Amino acid sequence: MTDDIYVTRPHLPPLEEFKDLLGKIWDRGVLTNCGPYHEELEASLCSYLNVPHISLFNNGTVALIVALRALGIKGEVITTPYSFVATTHAILWMGCTPVFVDVDPVSLNLDPARIEAAITENTAAILPVHCYGHPADVDAIDAIGLKHRIPVIYDAAHAFGVECHCGSVLTHGDLSVLSFHATKVFNTFEGGAIVCRTPEQKRYIDQLKNFGHDGETSVIETGINGKMSEINAAFGLLQLKYVDEAIGRRAAIDKRYRAELAGLPGVQCLTDTGQSRQNHSYFPIRIGDAFPMNRDDLFHYMKERGVHPRRYFYPLISNFSMYRSLPSSDPAGLPNAVAAAEEILCLPIYPDLDDASVTRIVAMLHEAATKGT
Repeated sequence: MTDDIYVTRPHLPPLEEFKDLLGKIWDRGVLTNCGPYHEELEASLCSYLNVPHISLFNNGTVALIVALRALGIKGEVITTPYSFVATTHAILWMGCTPVFVDVDPVSLNLDPARIEAAITENTAAILPVHCYGHPADVDAIDAIGLKHRIPVIYDAAHAFGVECHCGSVLTHGDLSVLSFHATKVFNTFEGGAIVCRTPEQKRYIDQLKNFGHDGETSVIETGINGKMSEINAAFGLLQLKYVDEAIGRRAAIDKRYRAELAGLPGVQCLTDTGQSRQNHSYFPIRIGDAFPMNRDDLFHYMKERGVHPRRYFYPLISNFSMYRSLPSSDPAGLPNAVAAAEEILCLPIYPDLDDASVTRIVAMLHEAATKGT
């Protein structure tokens, strides 16, 4: 019986190496509250990602919430309907109102022209996503933010290690937020981070994630508990040793998919958006009219045969019950996002996906392409 293949699997370092780090945690007796592994991981990530300051979090969603809080965002936040729901939940959790605008039809990132057209006197922030790790149009979006004096917070959950024309994509905007969830290119089991520009920003964010404490006896803010544990941080340090190897394997799978799906009618492999370094975090394909099945039929066809792709992102965030009544959720104003949600299928990609499994996936797509022809 052939094993099922899922869209992703967590990348795990050698267990014996992790046991060594756990032993040191046991010896120290420090489990949390920004211990030595936490401090070491922050420094190591700043160096690896080439960013000035980073604050670790217990997950990416809390990091998004704190990023909004750190900049004092109150009002409307322009964002994308084509993302994981955590992007917009963070906005609503902070008592702000999401304003959805359409995405570019090629990059599937926020369209800068539509961002500017949506700005009103109530606009408090712009929250773009680097979808699939492909950089948003950072120059145009940053310029809009500066022009209108509106903060820009990038949801960079997919963009670990990604570089654009001017270096790390994480240095754009006022803040960038990372996810280190188990399924991400770099993971700490669960985790996240905020990349910030100044020591003062980092100090304030560090206070917010630690209940608002400023020293032992002073609380200056209504903070939250967003700290990363020592165990997660130790795992992250170990992951960092192997992340380039993991990205290299992802790149090899990406290259093979592109070569073996080239010319298959109705299947379009999404291209990058000009980044100088990719992380190959996802492999989305677009199913067009020339394919004999629609995207959903292909999704079920593959699942029935033991391969489990994902419809990232379906349905649109704007379709969920807590958002669908917003004026900006009207599908008529989001044609590119609607089309993407109906046509995109993400194929399995992760470092441990072996060549035989890639062969099986590609053969299944070619087989599906013969149905009804």
